[in-house]
Amino acid sequence: MSEDSFFRIELLPALHGDCLLVEYGNASRTRRMLIDGGPIGGYKQLEARLNALPAGDHRFELVVMSHVDTDHVEGIVRLFANQPVPIRVIDIWFNGWNHLQPDGRVLGGKQGEFLSALIVRRFQQDQWNHAFDGKAVVVPDDGPLPERRLASDDGMKLTLLSPTNATLDRMREKWKSDLGPEVTPGDLDAAWASLAGRKAYLPGQGLLGTTPELDTLLQRQLKIDDAAPNGSSIAFLAEYGGKSCLFLADAHHEVITASLRRLLKQRGEQVLRVDAVKVAHHGSAGNISDELLALIDSPRFLISTNGAQFGHPDAEAVQRIIARSIHQPPTLCFNYDSDTTRPWASPQKQAELGYVAEYNPVPDAPYVIEL
Repeated sequence: MSEDSFFRIELLPALHGDCLLVEYGNASRTRRMLIDGGPIGGYKQLEARLNALPAGDHRFELVVMSHVDTDHVEGIVRLFANQPVPIRVIDIWFNGWNHLQPDGRVLGGKQGEFLSALIVRRFQQDQWNHAFDGKAVVVPDDGPLPERRLASDDGMKLTLLSPTNATLDRMREKWKSDLGPEVTPGDLDAAWASLAGRKAYLPGQGLLGTTPELDTLLQRQLKIDDAAPNGSSIAFLAEYGGKSCLFLADAHHEVITASLRRLLKQRGEQVLRVDAVKVAHHGSAGNISDELLALIDSPRFLISTNGAQFGHPDAEAVQRIIARSIHQPPTLCFNYDSDTTRPWASPQKQAELGYVAEYNPVPDAPYVIEL
């Protein structure tokens, strides 16, 4: 690996959601991946960042839609609705209905209806989960964890930690129940028609005709959010140029803990040393545990949220990171200075509890973290 290699993470101001742009490479070339797109209300920030890319260099080795919650996927839906799509995408990781059920049709419920319809119409078939031969992005029940290289043999290495077959099974059942008995999973034409009339995603004329009934159906689906989608999150360890980060999406802590134990056994190590952790579920108390933190040695914990909808990060989760982090003192990196993150800025509290709090120095701009 060249001495001038770099690995940087940008936490875009995606309101209460996640939108992460990762750049890595060396002096001769910059490569990129995009992880989630945030809610629709934050799309202008993603659009502005993509517009700022160098002319003629809009290639992304990978776009990951971790799961189908609105605060992660809506911005990607809006991005892919552009014609043409303003970025060149080599591989797309997203588990649609056909990945949740053997011999399933292309789509499923919830936001997956929109996103799958767009992937099918905007991209080639072999671009969808290309690194997994078009099959589900999933951790097998036994054996080595899946490892994939982006672009070249010495490129970014991603080791998959979530989802598992069990969490995808749960998502499949939830997906079907969300649609209701009157709708068949995989109704691509209905999803496409409904998407065409949703001005939030397609301001202006849209793509084609629609009906109020379809709009009502998809609106109902968009409001659903529970643990099954979170459990189906695509989460992974990213390593490049001697630097590394855990990107945990909204994954369940017990799934990540089990995968890390497998990885550490595989590598003959006791603790995973990384340069940063993108904390799961915006710092929700239900997505972090003592068992998980005992396996990770990281100086930085990245928290992406303005806390507007769900009050994240939870104080319990932040306190757990501070108290249980192997690396002391840990640094908490917040992409927003908000009502839910500001209490951790107190110098007195930092001195008393033993941690460092850092905030995005440029509000309403990407928070750039160099590893």
